[in-house]
Amino acid sequence: MKISGDMSDRAVLKELGSRIARYRLNRNLTQAMLAAQAGVSTPTIQRIEQGKSTQASNLIRILRALKLLDNLEALIPEPAISPIQQVKMHGKLRQRASSPSGKQDQPSEWTWGDKE
Repeated sequence: MKISGDMSDRAVLKELGSRIARYRLNRNLTQAMLAAQAGVSTPTIQRIEQGKSTQASNLIRILRALKLLDNLEALIPEPAISPIQQVKMHGKLRQRASSPSGKQDQPSEWTWGDKE
């Protein structure tokens, strides 16, 4: 299944968990073996494969153990700085965003990310 922006958080987590399980099985690793290689607990592997939430550091460890960590570069590539912004900022990196027309942002109604 292709991951897309219209999927719920839960659906994305389930798809990621399913993919991790398939990579693990393709490498003929048990959950316990992957947990030992990644430095996490077996229940952590089970939770991820079931599509449950986990800490980002656990996901990084698991991706590293499966030799998939380099794929994160494609997920969030290093952002390019526009030449115009470089000139305006005199080569410095931008540290904060500004409100449009100098007005303070109005808080929008906040909801959890799950769209079921």
